[in-house]
Amino acid sequence: MGCGSCGTGTPNGCKSNGGCSTGGCNRLNVHDWLRDLPVDDAESQCRVVEVSFKQGSRKDFFRNPTFQIFEKGDYVTVEGVNGFDVGEVSLTGELVRLQLKKSGTDEFHPDIKKILRASTDKDIETFKISKSRESDMLARSRAHARDLKLQMKLSEIELQADGKKGTFFYTADDRIDFRELIRIFAGEFKVKVEMRQIGIRQEAAKVGGIGSCGRELCCSTWLHDFKSVNTTAARYQNLSINQTKLSGQCGRLKCCLNFELDTYLDALQAFPDYADNLQTAMGTAFLIKKDIFKNLMWYTLPNNTKHYPLTIERVKEIKRLNQQGVAVEELEAVEITSKNKEVEPEFVELVGQISLRSLEKNDRRRRDQQRNYREPQGPNQNGPRPQGQNQNGPRPQGPNGPRPQGQNPNGPRPNGPNQNGPRPQGPNNGPRPNNGPRPQGNRPQGPNPNGPRPNNDARPEDGNNA
Repeated sequence: MGCGSCGTGTPNGCKSNGGCSTGGCNRLNVHDWLRDLPVDDAESQCRVVEVSFKQGSRKDFFRNPTFQIFEKGDYVTVEGVNGFDVGEVSLTGELVRLQLKKSGTDEFHPDIKKILRASTDKDIETFKISKSRESDMLARSRAHARDLKLQMKLSEIELQADGKKGTFFYTADDRIDFRELIRIFAGEFKVKVEMRQIGIRQEAAKVGGIGSCGRELCCSTWLHDFKSVNTTAARYQNLSINQTKLSGQCGRLKCCLNFELDTYLDALQAFPDYADNLQTAMGTAFLIKKDIFKNLMWYTLPNNTKHYPLTIERVKEIKRLNQQGVAVEELEAVEITSKNKEVEPEFVELVGQISLRSLEKNDRRRRDQQRNYREPQGPNQNGPRPQGQNQNGPRPQGPNGPRPQGQNPNGPRPNGPNQNGPRPQGPNNGPRPNNGPRPQGNRPQGPNPNGPRPNNDARPEDGNNA
């Protein structure tokens, strides 16, 4: 199920199954709040229907001579220029009369075109073929305008459903002589050419976009009456005259500056006029700003950087005394008490202030372990290390000297004769006799740091140790 507004198959904005509020589906949309109300007299109903074209970018009124009932979203075939056009019903019923009155159009005017019929499948197919040509025509028409060096910008092309007429919308600062351009367009595109100049705000409405407020542009959704906006509206609202912040996507002043202007004008009526200067005993006080929301007026004295907030009643009183020739002694400024706000955590720059003592201790401990590993241990410090000794870490040394090659200190001793051969000879240690039994007193009596040793009584006697 597609969007209920545009019927294009998939909503552009919210991806819902009934309608969407972004992506141009509800552009210049009007909610029919009289739709479900019963009608007493069917003959007195408005016989004019509002039809939108180009996803709501253009709307027009058409008469319904056949008294056929149309619902919002229905496609209808209407009269065009030497042919027909296909549009979408946007509004019916009594609200159309309000729209006609707003636009200054008479309901019974003979120039209002008629609705021919409800669009058939053939009409819809012809309409889709014509719409598929618009993007290619726009690119080629811009190339022709650039070749002729015309100072204009083509923003959109709208083809009639039957493909007999094409409306070219453009923006330009000055008058453009596009007679040669029209001849090129008519010869290449085989359509009746109509050049229509629009303003920069209308161009932004056709292009669309997201405003600084985070919502879709007002001109692309509901705003269709563009009023002039000047910097006076910003001054009344105490806004800083910053062209970058006050400009919209079209490069002109934002239309929303006029939305709250009436509210500010009503609030400013309570402020006294001609109160820019106040005479005091300390000199002339000058008005620097007005706080509309708090009804305060801020003044400053010459050769003084202090600001004095005064109420409206106090300013009126001082102004009345000044008119009588009396200069007040003090301004009696209002004490401004700020609301208790939650203290937000401040950002602290910790670069270069983080202590690395723990990391340094770990590095020092690692260096000490490596140094102990490199130093030879045991009484045989000058002799060569046994060949089978583990090179990855020091073995615990007992009073008997280094262990034989391949001996496992944590597992059972090898069976059978000694396969490792004679022990290594050092300059300080002579050959050890292997003919007699191993003395029991040389075995360490304390706890073994590497764990319990296996039972030596179960070790078989070999020939060399007999």
